[in-house]
Amino acid sequence: MQNKQKLLNLLGLARRAGKLVTGESLVLNAIRSGKVSLVFFASDGGQASKKKFTDKTTSYKVSFSTALTRQELADATGLARTVIGVADQGFAKKMREYLDN
Repeated sequence: MQNKQKLLNLLGLARRAGKLVTGESLVLNAIRSGKVSLVFFASDGGQASKKKFTDKTTSYKVSFSTALTRQELADATGLARTVIGVADQGFAKKMREYLDN
């Protein structure tokens, strides 16, 4: 199985475990309060929102990825979202491994 598919499967598992934060304002609040370890932003999302999340994750030292599209995020989680935060350190660590390889 390829790393991208493993990443998508892990996202679905994190969703079922209740370890994802979805929606722009909720993810921004979670970044500010240190509750997320990794943020996924859809590669086909809006540029203004992308800049906002890039700046926020950089200043709060949170990992940021644009490796997935909106459709891939929706298929993996069952939610039509542009931005998703991972609120569990273990899930985030494994996802970062899949993103790096």
